[in-house]
Amino acid sequence: MVPLLREHDPFPPVTQALGADSVAPGLLAMTERVTPQRILEAYRLGIFPWYSAGQPVLWWSPDPRMVLHPVDFRVSVNLRKFIRQVLHDDDWAIQVDKDFSAVMQSCAETPRPGQHGTWITHSMIAAYSSLHRQNQAHSIEVWHKKKGWRVYMAWQ
Repeated sequence: MVPLLREHDPFPPVTQALGADSVAPGLLAMTERVTPQRILEAYRLGIFPWYSAGQPVLWWSPDPRMVLHPVDFRVSVNLRKFIRQVLHDDDWAIQVDKDFSAVMQSCAETPRPGQHGTWITHSMIAAYSSLHRQNQAHSIEVWHKKKGWRVYMAWQ
């Protein structure tokens, strides 16, 4: 049984997440609301929110969990070419933390084949935007001036 946590209840140990043989592997807990404080607490424990509008906030900690250590990150040849193009072409611009809310909104609105809807709800945008104002979440924004095409990346 997945617990419904009240506002100040701590997360259960991640070892209590539903196992690989369940219908929801990694599901650990539910809450009624998502808050910046709860997100920070969750991330420190290896837990993340992922849910759809109309659902309770679902908190996950799958095993195994993918972790990418910066020292292990390898830039692909294609990404390296793209970065060189952006850096040497005045039609491209790279900004950091200029329009965090637009990054979140763009990610929420980007259609993905085989997926209907998004986990980036209005309440998620509000919570992450609050973290951004607290200097706890950041965005890198890459856009093409003539095409208006934007690539966004956000991280916490």
